Amino acid sequence: MKVSSPDATSFWVVIPAAGIGSRMQADRPKQYLPLAGRSIIEHTLDCFLEHPGLKGLVVCLAENDPYWPTLACARDMRIQLAPGGVERADSVLNGLQMLGKLGAGGQDWVLVHDAARPNLSRQDLDLLLTQLANDPVGGLLAVPSKDTLKRARPDGRVLETLDRSHIWQAFTPQMFRFAPLQQALHDALVAGAAVTDEASAIELAGQAPRLIEGRADNLKITRPEDLQSLALLWRKG
Repeated sequence: MKVSSPDATSFWVVIPAAGIGSRMQADRPKQYLPLAGRSIIEHTLDCFLEHPGLKGLVVCLAENDPYWPTLACARDMRIQLAPGGVERADSVLNGLQMLGKLGAGGQDWVLVHDAARPNLSRQDLDLLLTQLANDPVGGLLAVPSKDTLKRARPDGRVLETLDRSHIWQAFTPQMFRFAPLQQALHDALVAGAAVTDEASAIELAGQAPRLIEGRADNLKITRPEDLQSLALLWRKG
């Protein structure tokens, strides 16, 4: 049975931003690296802050984060802060707790998005909101794998080649109802389960999130070459 939202176009957002981004080998967390004259996280926030359906947004920060207060968006009254946790799931749970204080209801939609994924298009955001508006579970933006994928043995040699026709790359935002997401993350942490994204927690709760095919250029900045590629893409655009 489908669950209808009181307002299918309205949503809350949680941005976990407490990671250090060690693979970037930079002097600061990757979300604060410069990109086209601003920090990565400022670009990330734009797509949500410019959307009329936004009800509220929480950014989860590391303790004593010295970079956030220097950003212009730190003075935006629509943005609230929550403490980051040891793992992504801890940060998101803290963000959800703050949303609860801001008035988020159990059946409200919550979008969780990577702080270092600054190229989310308005088209993809609207696609996600539209396609999942009446979905009983929720889902996430994703892209079918284009590459041949190998499963490796511990020694680094190939164990098998996977059937890529069933393989998708999970992106963000990931969109779920407030109460089920909060419960799924809580239960996963109590069980000691490894959850690398919100969808995996929902899966552990016995539900099957829906994959919404989005743009492949919704890149997550993880390595120096990712930042270079996105900067080049924007200059060409």
